[in-house]
Amino acid sequence: MGVTGKLVLVLTFFTQLLFADGTPSAGISALGKEGITPFIPLIMIFGVFYFLILRPQQKRQKDQKQFITELKRGDMVVTQSGIIGTIKTVGEKFISLEVDQGVSLKILKSQILESAANLKEDKNNISKEATT
Repeated sequence: MGVTGKLVLVLTFFTQLLFADGTPSAGISALGKEGITPFIPLIMIFGVFYFLILRPQQKRQKDQKQFITELKRGDMVVTQSGIIGTIKTVGEKFISLEVDQGVSLKILKSQILESAANLKEDKNNISKEATT
């Protein structure tokens, strides 16, 4: 049986499931007696799963991809391993991240997690913590 034959059988099965009138027909088992009603909870669970898990994840991936493409020299970023540094050079796949004066790391662009602009250290806060 070819791909076309299998496709016809699957389509016939689902058509009979959707339009089942309560009497078992020739290719349908007892499952087809109730039509699509038993599948409604499953469809609802999939819908909830999609809107609560899949859709937000796709949005985060889209935002991350846009962030990576907009990286430029001088941006302060955090890597996925927690390294904070300033972008020195940007290539197609790699960036050079300056973590200290004269110390640079070459890392994959995809390993950049987020901007570190809001993580700049407050020197007054650090000196207060050091004295206590």
